[in-house]
Amino acid sequence: MRAVVERRLPCDLGEDSVTSLPSSAPGQRRAGSRVGRSATELAVALALVGGITGAGAATADAAENPYERGPAPTVSSIEALRGPYSVADTSVSSLVSGFGGGTIYYPTSTADGTFGAVVVSPGYTAYQSSIAWLGPRLASQGFVVFTIDTNTTLDQPASRGDQLLAAADYLTGQSSVRSRIDRNRVAVMGHSMGGGGSLEAAKDRPSLKAAIPLTPWNLDKTWPEVTVPTLVVGAENDSVAPVATHSEPFYQNLPATLDKAYLELNNANHFAPNSNNTTIAKYSISWLKRFVDDDTRYEQFLCPAPSPDYYIEEYRDTCPHS
Repeated sequence: MRAVVERRLPCDLGEDSVTSLPSSAPGQRRAGSRVGRSATELAVALALVGGITGAGAATADAAENPYERGPAPTVSSIEALRGPYSVADTSVSSLVSGFGGGTIYYPTSTADGTFGAVVVSPGYTAYQSSIAWLGPRLASQGFVVFTIDTNTTLDQPASRGDQLLAAADYLTGQSSVRSRIDRNRVAVMGHSMGGGGSLEAAKDRPSLKAAIPLTPWNLDKTWPEVTVPTLVVGAENDSVAPVATHSEPFYQNLPATLDKAYLELNNANHFAPNSNNTTIAKYSISWLKRFVDDDTRYEQFLCPAPSPDYYIEEYRDTCPHS
């Protein structure tokens, strides 16, 4: 079991305090009053400066994470079955053009403005039901998630990539929840050939903010054109798309300058993404938050690279992220 580990340096800020000592001698009352008044004025001035500095820091934080959604994350919060947002869903007819319909899961809250979007494709011979668990799990963390059916269950990766993009265009431009979405912050995911399709979509549309191929399958092993931050998820015991001939070369042949990561699930097979999987959810949420929402609060779960454990066979990353 191997991991690429990067270290980050902490930064500590200190605080100063001001203390004034009153005079108790009657003959020194006026001087003591002046000293006390001066100390009070100094304390007020420092408080004002501190307030301004604090406001500036808050503004800087807001500018650093302009799309920050939800409370500060913890390991427990990103591993939970549901996040802080209540979720509703709506169906999209299979008669829609460009893909085979699907289900949209979205946060019901409108208090936080618009959300980033994620479109997810199933694998070869599969339907959206095989990846449906990702809908509410990701949406409850603050995303609009579209799990789709493909035009036919036999569609190949290139076709699935086109359908992911068609679904993204429908979601942001025509769907009943389009007003809840920031159309400039869209990601793609997919399982098996759907994962291969997510790489195709990332190649064809550089404006995407993230791609997450799950135990992906594709005959094309090289992706020098991809500029979209990509998390490749492989499975140690995958006999359908073995990591040695699929996930690993996909990761290795993405540009070295790209924000990318490779997560290999320990003792898992090709169909691990077809049921609720906390490891997949944890790192998918972190990747989407980091690159779709530009939320650096989630960087802590990606860099330094997670160490191998009972759930992770291997993890590679290009930390620190740009």
